[in-house]
Amino acid sequence: MAAYVSNIVIDIGADFEQVFNLEDNSNSPLDLSNYSASSIIKKHPASSKVSALFNVSFPNPTLGQLKISLGSSITSSLKSGRYCYDILVNDGLVKTRVVEGSAIVTAGVTTNI
Repeated sequence: MAAYVSNIVIDIGADFEQVFNLEDNSNSPLDLSNYSASSIIKKHPASSKVSALFNVSFPNPTLGQLKISLGSSITSSLKSGRYCYDILVNDGLVKTRVVEGSAIVTAGVTTNI
């Protein structure tokens, strides 16, 4: 299974979440029932500094649904600009990158309500 590219936008000071519907090589939902996953955001791939760790959950694992999220307290600590991120899943034997892309972090006008 090849990783697909999905660019995301994260607003500083706001809660963020994105749901992905993953498919296997036959275009059927990838059953994620026995998987774990991790996802980070960095300024660039070679950076040794992790900007944030996404919370990863499986809203409907049998239908291939995986969700990444960040709370507003985490997005408030990011600086605006372009970042990169990816998502790795692990079935206990093999780790696979399933999603990768750019994350655009935007500063808003209203940040404290």
